[in-house]
Amino acid sequence: MANTLRLEIVTPEARTYSEDVDMVTLPGDQGEMGIYPMHVALMTQLVAGEIAVRKGGQDHYLAIGEGFAEITAERVSILTDMAIKADDIDEARAEEARKRAEARLQQKLTDEEVASVNAALLHSLTQLNVKRRRRG
Repeated sequence: MANTLRLEIVTPEARTYSEDVDMVTLPGDQGEMGIYPMHVALMTQLVAGEIAVRKGGQDHYLAIGEGFAEITAERVSILTDMAIKADDIDEARAEEARKRAEARLQQKLTDEEVASVNAALLHSLTQLNVKRRRRG
């Protein structure tokens, strides 16, 4: 019986995480879900939020965007539009991105521009929430 899961997180830019972990908590569209080794096979949609990864008795956190997870007994594969380790989030930069997106939403935009700006706003808010939760 396996003691660990292989966690793979892929964004359009790169593979951002690839390690063996003890457990992972995901922000699913139906709520948070904890995944341990030998989990039943599952495909699920993810919402923007925080991933908690337990490895070697320590918890690590990442901010992720929307995406999908494929879960098997020995692997969790995540495809998402954003994944950033909490320690790597630049709070000032994320706050500035939030302000820019909110200001841009006040302008006259096409539907496509609104969708793009809303995605940027969601990314910045997710990063800020994860960073601020982990700071205190």
